[in-house]
Amino acid sequence: MSAPLRVTSGPAIERAGDLAAILTNLEPGSVLFIDECHRLPKTVEEILYPAMEDRALDLVIGKGPGARTLRIDLPPFTLVAATTRLSLLSSPLRDRFGHHLHIDAYRQEDIAEILRRNSLRLGIASIEPAALTLIATRSRGTPRIANRLLKRIRDIAQIERIGDLDIEFVTQALVRLNIDPLGLDNVDRKLLDSLINVFDGGPVGLQAWAAATAQEMSTIEEIYEPFLLQCGLVDRTARGRVATKRAYEHLGKTQPQQQENLL
Repeated sequence: MSAPLRVTSGPAIERAGDLAAILTNLEPGSVLFIDECHRLPKTVEEILYPAMEDRALDLVIGKGPGARTLRIDLPPFTLVAATTRLSLLSSPLRDRFGHHLHIDAYRQEDIAEILRRNSLRLGIASIEPAALTLIATRSRGTPRIANRLLKRIRDIAQIERIGDLDIEFVTQALVRLNIDPLGLDNVDRKLLDSLINVFDGGPVGLQAWAAATAQEMSTIEEIYEPFLLQCGLVDRTARGRVATKRAYEHLGKTQPQQQENLL
């Protein structure tokens, strides 16, 4: 767009004055990007309403009987806001955006390309394309997880004074990091193991599952369970969580007949 870009985030804008300062300093045609926009305070959100509709900023100057309203015209600008929690945006703000776009999940080849570029920044002399693909397949489709794994593999290579990272070394490094072929870590497998061995595959309530694994319910529900559901290892039923046939196969266990009938 050949336009000035201003980047900020919801948690960084604490007061209405912070957003007002950003808006009044935009150049004509600027793009304002607000990350984690669901974290904007309610009072800050309301400042955006006239800015998005009328390209104007309504400010209250003074207090008490002498207070007055001042409207400041804003230059033309484009607002782009990003969030992973769309439901937390208030309806008045959400409905004022002209377009609602959903970003697709990263493909493995995209993550492998991101890893290739970051390997240069991390000072990795050489890494096989197949090794990059292997890391990508175990990154849960998330670049930040892929980058974290790449950094840890780089650390192991530095300690062992290995310059070139081939598929064999990366495979062994992932084993040492306890990342299995599905991308599950120790906590993921502990949750599955508890579901199968302690609760006979379920169904089990979230509270009991959390107590058996010494995890917080919110941690399981928000961090671990979504990926287990995505992989088809856990199923939600009206009676609780249930381990699927694939979970038994992944842990090398035999699914009881009554469990198969339940699913």
